[in-house]
Amino acid sequence: MKIAVIGQSLFGQEVYCHLKKEGYEVVGVFTVPDKDGKADPLGLEAEKDGVPVFKFPRWRVRGQILPEVMAQYQTLGAELNVLPFCSQFIPMEIINAPRHGSIIYHPSLLPRHRGASAINWTLIHGDKKGGFTIFWADDGLDTGDLLLQKECEVLPDDTVSTLYNRFLFPEGIKGMVQAVRLIAEGRAPRIPQPEKGATYEGIQKKETAKINWDQPAEAIHNWIRGNDKVPGAWTEACGQKLTFFNSTLNTSGLVPEGEALPITGAHRPGVITKAGLLLFGNDDRMLLVKNIQFEDGKMILASHFFQGATGNALELTEEELVTAEAMRSVWQRILPNVMKVEDSTDFFKSGAASVDVVRLVEEVKDLCDGLELENEDVYMATTFGDFIQLLVRKLRGEDEDDEQVIDYVEMSVNKQTIRMPHQLFIGGKFMDAEDAKTYDTINPTDGSVICQVSLPQAADVDKAVAAAKDAFENGLWGKINARDRGQLLYKLADLMEQHQEELATIESLDAGAVYTLALKTHVGMSIQTFRYFAGWCDKIQGSTIPINQARPNRNLTLTKKEPIGVCGIIIPWNYPLMMLSWKTAPCLAAGNTVVIKPAQVTPLTALKFGELAVKAGIPKGVINILPGSGIHVGQRLSDHPDVRKIGFTGSTEVGKHIMKSCALSNLKKVSLELGGKSPLIIFADCDLNKAVQMGMSSVFFNKGENCIAAGRLFVEDSIHDQFVQKVVEEVKKMKIGNPLDRDTTHGPQNHKAHLNKLIEYCQRGVKEGATLVCGGNQVPRPGFFFEPTVLTNVEDHMFIAKEESFGPIMIISRFADGDVDTVLSRANATEFGLASGIFTRDINKALYISDKLQAGTVFINTYNKTDVAAPFGGFKQSGFGKDLGEEALHEYLRIKTITFEY
Repeated sequence: MKIAVIGQSLFGQEVYCHLKKEGYEVVGVFTVPDKDGKADPLGLEAEKDGVPVFKFPRWRVRGQILPEVMAQYQTLGAELNVLPFCSQFIPMEIINAPRHGSIIYHPSLLPRHRGASAINWTLIHGDKKGGFTIFWADDGLDTGDLLLQKECEVLPDDTVSTLYNRFLFPEGIKGMVQAVRLIAEGRAPRIPQPEKGATYEGIQKKETAKINWDQPAEAIHNWIRGNDKVPGAWTEACGQKLTFFNSTLNTSGLVPEGEALPITGAHRPGVITKAGLLLFGNDDRMLLVKNIQFEDGKMILASHFFQGATGNALELTEEELVTAEAMRSVWQRILPNVMKVEDSTDFFKSGAASVDVVRLVEEVKDLCDGLELENEDVYMATTFGDFIQLLVRKLRGEDEDDEQVIDYVEMSVNKQTIRMPHQLFIGGKFMDAEDAKTYDTINPTDGSVICQVSLPQAADVDKAVAAAKDAFENGLWGKINARDRGQLLYKLADLMEQHQEELATIESLDAGAVYTLALKTHVGMSIQTFRYFAGWCDKIQGSTIPINQARPNRNLTLTKKEPIGVCGIIIPWNYPLMMLSWKTAPCLAAGNTVVIKPAQVTPLTALKFGELAVKAGIPKGVINILPGSGIHVGQRLSDHPDVRKIGFTGSTEVGKHIMKSCALSNLKKVSLELGGKSPLIIFADCDLNKAVQMGMSSVFFNKGENCIAAGRLFVEDSIHDQFVQKVVEEVKKMKIGNPLDRDTTHGPQNHKAHLNKLIEYCQRGVKEGATLVCGGNQVPRPGFFFEPTVLTNVEDHMFIAKEESFGPIMIISRFADGDVDTVLSRANATEFGLASGIFTRDINKALYISDKLQAGTVFINTYNKTDVAAPFGGFKQSGFGKDLGEEALHEYLRIKTITFEY
């Protein structure tokens, strides 16, 4: 079939290319005359192929077709006219000439929105469904018979650009080719257009785009986004016309506090906030505008409206001057009608269009070693001089909005000066909490106040979630490819390593962790975790699945693994940085954004982590950190409708409450690592010295504040007394003291309330009949120190045999020689199932018991041996879901199934 293509733009070019690829013969292309010396992309593409190209400035005069136009058209012998994007009025003599007639693309679900600016009116009217129509051209105003229609959902913040780029452009191209295929196969329908539901509005012009303020916020938002970029919705304020762009109804967490902007005719003044310009409908609901354009064409961030000049112009280095001249040449190539590009040359007033913005962004990437500008950057700096200033700031990393202002608390300790942020971390910035509330974080070594930390309220949680949601839906995080995301996480791990001594020192001060252990485990494993998951970023893959074929057609079914969205991570106080890393690293690797709630008593390494995240280049809003109480912060995260996943480590009681809240709020995904009472079974045929050493570690590691600590040791009768004797000898060798001292093996408990709980725990054990062999008391010195403790003769019915101490208390019970099944039954007689251990030289016994133990982790002849590549999580009331290993990624991904028919 011979085809004449009549149209213009990249859309017309793509339709032309696809038709050629399908094997159709394009006998001629009709497009618009060159503009400012630049040919249309459709004409350029056809000329490359040697296809005749016609550029008629007009097709008729006084309603009559020009004879020379008709003559040139008839020489082609076209059997079908395809009009993919046509802004010229084509005479009916041309429309009806081919034997198959003419088909035309229209960006509306006809008869809805007939005429021009159809996409604009789809948005302005607040339609929930949009799409396009391919119809048989006639002499009416888009009234011809329908051939094919495809629809899509219109999202609340869609603009003309997003709707066009997401659906109308890619699917429209496929639709045009499909329509031609149907015609060639003789299967193309002709469905008369109904009159019911038909609308017609005039083309959008600047003079008609003024905002009517006497309507609800949603209608105002629809008007602004429907006029976005061209012609731009405007209003009168401050004695001039202001045009608004980039509107959203997503104002969750935003408070209308800032400088008032009086607007003529508005229901109430707008408010300039850090997020942008808040506007109000007559229903008192808010909308947010992020960009404002002045009458002279200059566009600024709405949040900068009252800031005036941003500062003196940068003085360029010799190297930067070379870059500026190279960029001047780029502008000259894009703007061929401009004799000379001056600093005052305006990109758009000189004839540039939206396609030229894309080209400029790509030219910058090639010229400046991969520097990626946003399209908005070009709109924000339209003159060449402003553009070079913006470009140089980006190259220097001096983007004013990215500068951190941190109110550090500084301390000289551990032979170094440490600098600790102590405010909330939201949207890439440290800030005070609502009403500037604070609380004291305490050094457990001596009970002194380290500093005052900002105490977030519900409004702060809403701000953090809004920042994370915006970063996920609109920010750079979702646009960069997976490998680049991995590189950012590698960089973050490198920065953590560079600051490892500082992080370990803060961990010792704030959590009481022994410095050498903090350096190796608390911080060391955190670094390993980020490096491990950084490597996973570009290896998150779906699969293809064979399904039953729909004969005579065939099917292709595939799955995609996608990020969930905003995740809330609630971490405990025993390993503040490591638990943060175990959950945050896979969460970010999967492409999510996060709000982290460190424990109220140990917030400082988490806040330092926020500082390092900014230095690593993690985009704003991707990571947000809110120290504070579970009642205020944790509960609000669990209840928040915009949070899609909660990852929690803590007590079983709180875990159950979180799970209930997540179910009632929005059925958000949950993973829980909860309490434990891990059994360690020591058989007489073990390596006794190793069993003693590992048994000590299983209980006293990290002062017993260890989720997988052996909560109960079962020791075979024949070695019981010898085992206890050796343990007591080793306990006496342990040095209790300042965790920053290099020879300290046992530091303070995390906080005062926990110390009191341990004292009561031991007292209850003795009262029930257990034998206190050593320890059981607070150490008589400042701080929250508790003696390493050993309790024997513990019976199964006792409180201490059932409940977790979460402290340095070894609980020892006997079992009869050779009675494997009985001790196994006793070990499993608990609602917890986090970890377990076995010491024996008998491999058959070890494997038999490991099969039977009801725990997520089983250690054989070792203990506490976790690794970033090995999944970690519990059974029963110790929770569900995994940290670490590939399985951890699944906690932060969702699987989408896609089926094609062809």
